[in-house]
Amino acid sequence: MNFDLTSGDRLGLVGSNGAGKTTLLKVLYGIYQPTIGSVDICGKVDALFNINLGFRREATGRRNIELRGLINGWSPSVIESRMEEIIEFSELGDFIELPFKSYSQGMAARLAFSVATCLEPEILLMDEWIGAGDPQFQEKARERMDNLAKKAGIIVLASHNHGLLKKTCNKILELERGQVKGLYSVDQWALGS
Repeated sequence: MNFDLTSGDRLGLVGSNGAGKTTLLKVLYGIYQPTIGSVDICGKVDALFNINLGFRREATGRRNIELRGLINGWSPSVIESRMEEIIEFSELGDFIELPFKSYSQGMAARLAFSVATCLEPEILLMDEWIGAGDPQFQEKARERMDNLAKKAGIIVLASHNHGLLKKTCNKILELERGQVKGLYSVDQWALGS
């Protein structure tokens, strides 16, 4: 498998279940090492794979922002400077003071997305778009994703939602059993899908 992404690229990963989309994302994030070859990444990478990753169920939303920030390598001063922005974007209001275990799936997704995107990562990896939350929040999240890509970011998004990929991505990498079936511009792929 060989591909290059540059600033502003939004790559959609497609393929049936078991095609290797999530595995590729985990290789790009450094969770797995490639079995052969190498991965060269220039830039800060953040990922939204599992909304519970890095969150403690017993801790409040506010404390989980701190913990997730520390896991991401942010200094306490950076975390503090972004705290209110993260809370405001998540729209959790007073719920931020409640334990994470009391959050609905939508609330947890809002918090995870807000933390992962507050510092404008240079490369953002996502395994499925956040499907939780009301349409208004999803639109706000899409606008933030668009702004990230416009600000020299790279997004790699694995999804089965072809409509979303057509709207969000400029390139599509189709996988089949861990192999590249094709790399297309979104327009080329849209004609065939």
